[in-house]
This record gives sequence, C-alpha cells and structure tokens, in this order.
Amino acid sequence: MARSSSKDAQDLFRALWSAYSATPTNLKIIDLYVLFAISTALIQVAYMALVGSFPFNSFLSGVLSCVGTAVLAVCLRIQVNKENKEFKDLAPERAFADFVLCNLVLHLVIMNFLG
Repeated sequence: MARSSSKDAQDLFRALWSAYSATPTNLKIIDLYVLFAISTALIQVAYMALVGSFPFNSFLSGVLSCVGTAVLAVCLRIQVNKENKEFKDLAPERAFADFVLCNLVLHLVIMNFLG
C-alpha cells in the first residue's frame, strides 16, 4: 500500500515538473521573487521566535512588507500570464506599472506604521 502511494506521488511530481517546465521564463522569475519574499518572511518569523519581538512594530512591518510584496507579485503574475483570458487586453507594461505603484503605496504605509 505504501509502495503504491509513493509511486503515485512520484508520478504526480514528475507531471507537475513537466508542466511547469513549459512555463515562460518571465513567469518563472516572478515565481522566484514570490518564493524569495515568502522565505524572507519565514526567516523573520523564525528570528522573532528565537530572539524575541521587542520592537514589535518592526517585526510586523517586516513581515507585512514581505507578505504584501508576495501578494502583489502573484497579482502581477496573474495579469502577465498570456493564458489568462481575463487580462488579455491588459498590456504587460501596464501590469508592471500597477505593481510598482501598489508596492510604493504598500511601503509608504509600512514606513508610516514603523513610526
């Protein structure tokens, strides 16, 4: 029983990897950016758990910055993806400009929250 589920899991990962290898390079770069932002947030949470959260506003600002940036990057990925029919009329330059503007607003709010 365990042997069959292990083989199924391996087949699933192979199918996912082969499907992901067909993804365009610009989407893979955005995926790496999202992975970086989430891993930075996780490192901050681990650091807070080990050392403590004395300046709690700083901790919250750092984590919210990482998570907010990751969410905005996922939105950018959705808008730039050519296979997504909802945003077919949206130019990639416009989607990137929206991403930059929203990041600017996000980080202005975070800087204000720092005090």
